[in-house]
Amino acid sequence: MTHPPKRIYRSRTDRQLAGICGGIGSYASLDPVLVRLVVVAATCLTGFIPGIVAYLFGWIIVPDEPLPAHAVHRPPVEQPQGDGTQ
Repeated sequence: MTHPPKRIYRSRTDRQLAGICGGIGSYASLDPVLVRLVVVAATCLTGFIPGIVAYLFGWIIVPDEPLPAHAVHRPPVEQPQGDGTQ
């Protein structure tokens, strides 16, 4: 039995700014705080601009985590309205 490929998403629940680090942490089974610390350190060590640009690209490219099936809002079904006579 083949499993669908694992995909990376921006986290909807564990986000500080855009959910990039939360999504990477979830994908790699790491604590998102550790991922955030690594991203901040890498951004500082590279002169800020490359890290900021990489984060912005991630924000644009990586899709939001899909909503769970029970959280998807479905519009109510309209009931036919009678004229009040029977």
